[in-house]
Amino acid sequence: MGVMEEKSAKRKKRANLKKVILETLYSSGALAVALLAPNVLGVIAKSMRTVSARQGESINAARKRLIVSGLVAFQDGKLTITPKGERELRLLDSDKYRLKRPKRWDGRWRVLIFDIPEKRRHLRFKLRASLAKVGFVRVQDSVWLYPYECEEFVALLKTDFHIGKELLYLIVDSLEGDTKYLQHFGLK
Repeated sequence: MGVMEEKSAKRKKRANLKKVILETLYSSGALAVALLAPNVLGVIAKSMRTVSARQGESINAARKRLIVSGLVAFQDGKLTITPKGERELRLLDSDKYRLKRPKRWDGRWRVLIFDIPEKRRHLRFKLRASLAKVGFVRVQDSVWLYPYECEEFVALLKTDFHIGKELLYLIVDSLEGDTKYLQHFGLK
């Protein structure tokens, strides 16, 4: 295994379920849950089809981050969305949503590859429109490119569109002919 492969293999995968939790809380108004939130796991499990133990840990960690960031609050045994959380959810659903760009590029490309069957072609069009809207660049019809970390956004796409293995998220250390993409994104 080469040096670049080892670096990529060491990178830990992390999925933020912020939008899923916020939408769940928003749609239900106030969701009564215990501190460990077993009911939230059940509700989110239905939207994600299956939840493994690792995904359950990710959901709990995401819930804690949302509480710390002030997007949800735990009051009187209920987990509720705050006004700040409602604003964030509206922003996530709006056309103004943009992925966060760090000050420095890490030199890695994020590539999305999808293979959605013809019978679900309407979903392909919605997915392409969503990717273009947030700033991805089309390499081929089903191959899209972005220079910054966007794993959370991809997790939201998979959840919203109910696609799992049909959408692959790749982190690429080098890309042949990337000069035009570097120029497009204003990178060195």
